Amino acid sequence: MRPPMPQDKLNRLKNSTTLLKKKLLTKGWVSQSEAARIRNVTPQAIGRLIRKGRFHTLEIAGKVLLDRREVANYKPKPTGRPRKRR
Repeated sequence: MRPPMPQDKLNRLKNSTTLLKKKLLTKGWVSQSEAARIRNVTPQAIGRLIRKGRFHTLEIAGKVLLDRREVANYKPKPTGRPRKRR
C-alpha cells in the first residue's frame, strides 16, 4: 500500500494544468530559471510566485515548467497597505 501524498505535492497538482499532447509539443513552456531570466528576477522569486498560485505550472519528471506568455505578461500586484482616501 502506498503512503499518502504530501500536502505540498497535492497543492502543486491542483495548480498544474491539464493540456493536450499537441499543445505540449509547442515551445511555449520554460523552466523556472528561464522564467527568472525573462522577468529579470531570481529563480527563488519565481518559486515564491508559483507557491502563491500566480502561475499555472506543468510538472514533468520532477521539472517545473511555466507558460512563456504567462511569465512575460505577468503584472505584479501592488504591495503594502492601500493609500488612505481624503
